[in-house]
Amino acid sequence: MKLNKIFKWGLVVLILISVAILVWGFAAGFATPDKVALPPTNVLLTWAAIMIGIALFCWIVVGLIISVKNDPKSLIKMGLVVVGIAVVCVLAYLLAKGSEIPGTDATAGELKLTDTILILTAIAGVGAIASIIVGEIRMAITNKK
Repeated sequence: MKLNKIFKWGLVVLILISVAILVWGFAAGFATPDKVALPPTNVLLTWAAIMIGIALFCWIVVGLIISVKNDPKSLIKMGLVVVGIAVVCVLAYLLAKGSEIPGTDATAGELKLTDTILILTAIAGVGAIASIIVGEIRMAITNKK
């Protein structure tokens, strides 16, 4: 399949660029003694953001195209999942207090968003642990038959 070949070569190119930037960062040094970031650190952070963006784009667009091609009804399921995720994010935002932290100059909005991200991280962590436990129990039950 032609698409697999494109993905393989794209992955190779992205890995080579990542390794080259990482080697450059170690060769040039990441920070000065007074903890001032040097250009390699900024480039690494920018590259990480680009890689995350590419991964999200591929996950959403390619996944959407393939799932619609295989089963057009899966678009409805995907829409329900997106709505569910949006509801969880809104609930996390509503539950976030945004309490003031002494010694910082962060605004109330920044603190509320930070609390929202912390709540979402906790939800994702609990969900991951619960899915591992439920998956193991389910496999144990189905293997006994």
